[in-house]
Amino acid sequence: MEVKQTDDFDKDYTESKSDSYRTRRNYLWFIIPSLLGVFLFLFPIPYGGKITIGVGVLAETVQAYLEPILPGLMTGILVVSALVPIFAKAFKPSVIMNRPFMKQLFYIHPFWLATRILGAVFALMTLFTIGPAVITSEVTGGTMLYALVPVLAAWFLFAGVLMPLLMQFGLMDFIGTMLRRVMRPVFKLPGRSSIDALASWMGAGTVGVLITTQQYEEGYYTKREASIIATNFSINSIAFSLVVISFIGLEEYFVPFYLTVVVAGLVAAFICPRIPPLSRKADTYYEGTGMKISEDTPEGVSDFQWGVEKALHKASQVKSLKEVGKQGVQTVLDIYFALIPLVMALGTVALIIAEFTPFFTYLSMPIVPILQWMGIPEAAQAAPAMLVGFADMFLPAVIGSGIESELTRFVIAAVSLTQLIYMSEIGVLLVKSKIPISVLELAVIFLQRTVITLPIIVVIAHFIF
Repeated sequence: MEVKQTDDFDKDYTESKSDSYRTRRNYLWFIIPSLLGVFLFLFPIPYGGKITIGVGVLAETVQAYLEPILPGLMTGILVVSALVPIFAKAFKPSVIMNRPFMKQLFYIHPFWLATRILGAVFALMTLFTIGPAVITSEVTGGTMLYALVPVLAAWFLFAGVLMPLLMQFGLMDFIGTMLRRVMRPVFKLPGRSSIDALASWMGAGTVGVLITTQQYEEGYYTKREASIIATNFSINSIAFSLVVISFIGLEEYFVPFYLTVVVAGLVAAFICPRIPPLSRKADTYYEGTGMKISEDTPEGVSDFQWGVEKALHKASQVKSLKEVGKQGVQTVLDIYFALIPLVMALGTVALIIAEFTPFFTYLSMPIVPILQWMGIPEAAQAAPAMLVGFADMFLPAVIGSGIESELTRFVIAAVSLTQLIYMSEIGVLLVKSKIPISVLELAVIFLQRTVITLPIIVVIAHFIF
């Protein structure tokens, strides 16, 4: 059902009542937290020999400090995430049932309970090296528990708590109004989506997905917009791109490599929203929330002025830092007890399929003659790398590192970064979210992005090598 906008601020402005928002308190509430949010999430900072963001510095510092105990600590959290829902289902304690957030977190559907149990079992098996190697191997459960889960735990700890600086004090409203004339016609998206892309570009794609999910649930994106942003703009960060190109042995080509990724990614972001399944997504808002904002500028008002007015209105709705902080803490708890167990469970299964079965090798056989026709050396070895990224973003680089041809390694690395959809992290985040997009649709979008970006990358690679 289409939800009509009921933004009282629009009515107030047309009736010349907007001066009520132009208070010193609202200006400070908008400017100071927003500038802090820009510094922490969008401002590039050299750190540890790479470019990251303020939240990244905090996350990596904590991760390094807690490195010896973080896998064990997160395993404990995964176990609790499975045991408490079992207790809640059996006894329905009032401490959970009478608190909406606790009930949402722990009184869950049997399917999600099963994934939490699976994630906890995988973590325990991997931590104590118990059971078959197919689960506890360093390329399956070991990768998830010792490489990915600690990174997610550290990043989401700070991203979850600090993300309200971007969303609650007016920055998204201001940027959205200023950039809508570019984002809407080119990518069919609201201007505020540029914040998601910038946060991903400078920090991590998972941060972009988290922003998109919260904006959708709060009524700022439609189903179609949220689906497009999450699958086309939750790009891998500059830091991760540098890791990939270094791992594959071509770090001296980083600048042309990253420019290639940007060009191919922009083309995919232009095309994918215009074809199914994304083009068929409903332009309706999350049920129960409805539309919260319009970025359209009234006649006779500049985009800058309207952006400021919208930002001040948003800032005026913030009652206290305590309430904002509470929302941030709840976001972190939801990630730790609901999302990370799912990542551990489905990510391990995806890696088992990729590493210990010939599934992707057989699936990629039709790609071999296409790569040969494109002039890609060692096409048979490269073909699985074109599809294995659906399981995990780093697997193509692992496969490509053993290939002799620099051109082929360049293509594999670039394609892996433009595909964006990988089930061990981004895919699981989207499946767990309320954004209406299925695993099958994610697979289709993954293939679409591969088909669109591969020829562009190959052409540029032939010019470079």
